[in-house]
Amino acid sequence: MNDLPGAIDQLGTHLEARLEALERRVHALEHPSYAPISPPLPDSLPVLASSVLPEQPAAEAVRFAQAGGMFAVLGKAMLGIAGAYLLRAAAEFALLPRLAAASIAFLYAIAWLVWAARTPAAARFARFTYTCTSALILAPMLWELTMNYKVLPAAATAGALAAFVCIAFALAWKRDLALVLGVAYGTAAAAALALGVASHQSEPFIAVLLLTILLGEYALLRGRKAAVRWLVAASADLAIWALIYLYFSPPNTREDYPVLGPVSLLAPGLLLFLVFAASVILKTALCRKNISAFETIQTMIAFFLAAVSLLCFGPPASTVILGILCLGLSAAGYIAVFLVFGRAAERRNDVVFATWSAGLFVAGCWLCLPPVWMTACLCVAAIAVAGSGARMDRVVLELHSAVFLLMAAAASGLLVYLSQALAGTLPGVPGLGVCMASACAVLCYAAALPRAGEPWMPQALHLAVALLAACAAAALLIVGLAHLLALSVPLGAHHLAFIRTFTICAAAVALAFSGAHWRRIELTRIGYAALALIAVKLVLEDLRHGHLEYIAASIFLFAITLIAVPRVARARQHV
Repeated sequence: MNDLPGAIDQLGTHLEARLEALERRVHALEHPSYAPISPPLPDSLPVLASSVLPEQPAAEAVRFAQAGGMFAVLGKAMLGIAGAYLLRAAAEFALLPRLAAASIAFLYAIAWLVWAARTPAAARFARFTYTCTSALILAPMLWELTMNYKVLPAAATAGALAAFVCIAFALAWKRDLALVLGVAYGTAAAAALALGVASHQSEPFIAVLLLTILLGEYALLRGRKAAVRWLVAASADLAIWALIYLYFSPPNTREDYPVLGPVSLLAPGLLLFLVFAASVILKTALCRKNISAFETIQTMIAFFLAAVSLLCFGPPASTVILGILCLGLSAAGYIAVFLVFGRAAERRNDVVFATWSAGLFVAGCWLCLPPVWMTACLCVAAIAVAGSGARMDRVVLELHSAVFLLMAAAASGLLVYLSQALAGTLPGVPGLGVCMASACAVLCYAAALPRAGEPWMPQALHLAVALLAACAAAALLIVGLAHLLALSVPLGAHHLAFIRTFTICAAAVALAFSGAHWRRIELTRIGYAALALIAVKLVLEDLRHGHLEYIAASIFLFAITLIAVPRVARARQHV
């Protein structure tokens, strides 16, 4: 008890020291230019003092000082804008040559950018405000000198924007100033897009956008933060699309636009695709990072713009050239899928590159191959991918196999052939493409290995492939029986109706048997679906076109099939 007054005196001394230090810090924040260095706080405080001292007054003091600093920053920014207007007035009243005023204004904007980059990291509001001041000085000045006064040509204005972007990149590189880069890149992208549209000379401003994208992708690969990538990329996409649209239009709609050669029209789209393709390959294959949704979508947009540019402004053989490029990119993508991304635990890169490869392969076949060769290539690819998907247990590859098979069926005319054989006018002898697609469907289904407890997507894929294979086999059998019967008797509508009923009934029993025997549930389901098809067919075809004896035979076959299919399925399941 006798030590309590001494402890209280010691606590009071420490409190006075704390308050004095806080007052000096607040004074230093309000007057940074001549603030003295404050002595350090006591190294240690008693436990009682640390529990008694509140932190709210200090936080409130700091917030108050920051509020005062915010107004000071805004005032300095307004002084900067006033200086820009002063330069504009000097140029307007001929006190300075306009080119000299433009040079001074450009250096003035760069000075504000340098000030923003050198602002301490804690003062984010000041850094953002000074960068915006630099942008507000530069962009209107370039617009007036280019559009209103016609002092600067489009190439010089684009060069100024490019210099602004490069200086911002150099200033922000060591300190990773994403805020400064974001404002600078956004300003350059918006100004380049607006000036390119307004000046009718979009090519130099597209070059500025491509340079900005290149710097941003390089910084991202080096581990820096991405700065408004979507804004710059969207501006480049719009500018290149506008260039393609304008120069693909009739010449009388662009009389006030400069004449551009094929190289100048092809370069923007191709360079945009090369930049994003190289960035994605380096990021995923070398850096082992996952591709983002933005990169996936933007790379597809860039490829579309490059393809349209080639088709619109390329040589006469542009379609074949594009098809060969698509096939080459597809092969490279599948190589990356099997050798690079197939071993990774994360499947995003694998799925994206495999999907790109499948789409490029279909597009390449469609662009540069005749129908028969297209069918053959799609069939070979479908069988190869189906085998690889089953062996590697990759659902995405099985999906691609089904897509290739469907495209082969469409290219060969198999889908039309099936509709005619099963329900329409009897087709003729099947061609080579129909036979190849039918055999491909059977082989693709045979390559798919059944697995217990499969999710719904592999089951749906197996069902689709099995349905196409079963329909192709039934159609070929119907056509073969009909042509054999036509050799002996004139083929009538009632003959064709009975042949179709007989074939579908036999297919239903065979499917039920095969599904139960090999534990392929999708075959059993197709067999039961065939029963429903026969019932509809009896009403729509047999009863309308058949003779009484053929109607009776068709109904008899349907009845036997109704009895046989469930029994065959159950009997084989219990074996």
